[in-house]
Amino acid sequence: MNTILITGGSRGIGASTAIECARRGMGVILTYHRNPEAAQTVVQRIAQAGGKAVALPLDVGDADSFDDFRSAVQTSLHATWGQRTLAGLVNNAGYGLFNPLESVTPAQFDGLMNVHLKGPFFLTQALLPLLQTGAGIVNLTSATTRVATPGVAPYAAFKGGLEVLTRYMAKEFGERRIRANAVSPGAIRTELGGGLPPDFEALLAGQTALGRVGEPEDVARVIASLLGEDGGWVNGQSIEVAGGYMV
Repeated sequence: MNTILITGGSRGIGASTAIECARRGMGVILTYHRNPEAAQTVVQRIAQAGGKAVALPLDVGDADSFDDFRSAVQTSLHATWGQRTLAGLVNNAGYGLFNPLESVTPAQFDGLMNVHLKGPFFLTQALLPLLQTGAGIVNLTSATTRVATPGVAPYAAFKGGLEVLTRYMAKEFGERRIRANAVSPGAIRTELGGGLPPDFEALLAGQTALGRVGEPEDVARVIASLLGEDGGWVNGQSIEVAGGYMV
């Protein structure tokens, strides 16, 4: 059984990805920050469906904790699956902040940078020794890197940086046949940023060719495909999963 790791796997896209990957026969290590109960609910759902999953705590904004986290991952791999390596890494953990450029504080800027760009950079670096030859990396970016949305400039800027970083990962890790791709969701019905107010959701649905906002499962299926054989020849790409948002 191939085992993957998903950061921010207790809710939203991360939880749906964990469940979808387990449904496809993968073992799953998922991380949570402040909500162990939600993470355990995901683990239980996977177990009830016949899969295996483990939830580990992780603050993606604290790069100094990544060496200890790698040790915890190694322990879980051996204890749960009798394995030493990961077949995939999904850098998904994140949070939203709505604030115009003129009022963003340095603390808000640094917090978003630490979670959305610095965190994925150094977590991938820390876990690289555990990634097996032929593994897949998926970085979650955002359609806000393509369509400027007032109020989310720092978030979008760091997601844009992560999109560039993805191509460098694909280039530099290619010798080990490790693939790296970015998945860029459009408007998705999740808890990120407090969720979508009904009037705003209606606006976004009207700007989307397929006439609705996305569900976490819409994105999860694409991520799972990229980690499996179907995505074996996809590398260094940014794939927008947005139902035709602002086309």
